[in-house]
Amino acid sequence: MLFNSLPVGALTLPSRIVFAPLTRTRAGLEHMPNDLMAEYYAQRASGGLLITECTMVAEGTSAFVAEPGVYSAEQIEAWKKVTTAVHAKGGRIFMQIWHAGRASHPDINGGVRTVSSTATAIEGEINTPAGKVPHAVPHALTAEEIPGIVAAFAQGAKNAMAAGFDGVEVHGANGYLIDQFLRDGANQRTDGYGGSMENRARFLFEVLTAVTAAIGADRVGLRLSPLNSFNSMKDSDPVGLTAFLADKLNTFKLAYLHLMRADFFGIQKADVVTVAREKYKGVLIGNMGYTAEEAEQAITEGKLDAVAFGTSYLANPDLPERIKAKAPLNVPDSTTFYTPGAKGYTDYPTL
Repeated sequence: MLFNSLPVGALTLPSRIVFAPLTRTRAGLEHMPNDLMAEYYAQRASGGLLITECTMVAEGTSAFVAEPGVYSAEQIEAWKKVTTAVHAKGGRIFMQIWHAGRASHPDINGGVRTVSSTATAIEGEINTPAGKVPHAVPHALTAEEIPGIVAAFAQGAKNAMAAGFDGVEVHGANGYLIDQFLRDGANQRTDGYGGSMENRARFLFEVLTAVTAAIGADRVGLRLSPLNSFNSMKDSDPVGLTAFLADKLNTFKLAYLHLMRADFFGIQKADVVTVAREKYKGVLIGNMGYTAEEAEQAITEGKLDAVAFGTSYLANPDLPERIKAKAPLNVPDSTTFYTPGAKGYTDYPTL
């Protein structure tokens, strides 16, 4: 089943093996895509779909110092190297568009203040060019400021298409801005963007409305992580939130819903896949720790339509070929996940 084709919005994927979005910080301080990134994505083009690392839709929102952006004409032009290289290998690629919210920091962004749903900082420290510092207390966005960010997502989607991408994935996961509105552990608002699930989802739905209007719903995916406690996140009812969102998302007719099934830290535990499958009528992509065998079983049993592989695909640029051949896999080198240069990035051997 993993190697069966799958219609996903405007595309038909040749397989159900997806390259998950993984931050790799190779874009430098100017947040500029480059030849090394083009090589990296092109190496992995044999999958059904590639999804890029989180990409900034607005200047001054960096959380990782050297992640890419898509808010300038120069970045759009530079991204064309990536899309051209992937398409030359017969691949398909979506850009993950993203706003870090309170996961950003003024020390990374020339003093630009961080923003969030609520004025509560992430616990612990963040890496900046000057070293580790405590996370900043964010400015709680006013209702009047939110439309500007919604517009930035829509413009980011247009810019991605101008750069040759096949579509975009809206990043609604892992404790970044959209997720900071969605989950009640971070959202303490008392206005129309806080309180009930419907209010907390308002920002997400406004973003999806704008992005789908900008480039067409059949070229838009969404990633959610209802359980992940990364970036000091939690929700009092993750299964209920998943059910609510999965049901409401049907009206958007998205290309897919990309669901992270677990928590990086194993703190929150629940089954969000079953309720998502029950409520969501479109293409459902699962993610987090799937082996090829488990992915095959989940698709065969109808629990998922496709599976996104992260670090195993990072370390095995020819992962689809290795799965087909039942070949051994390279082991990911976590010490090079966020370092500059080719080491641990484009030098993993193929079969």
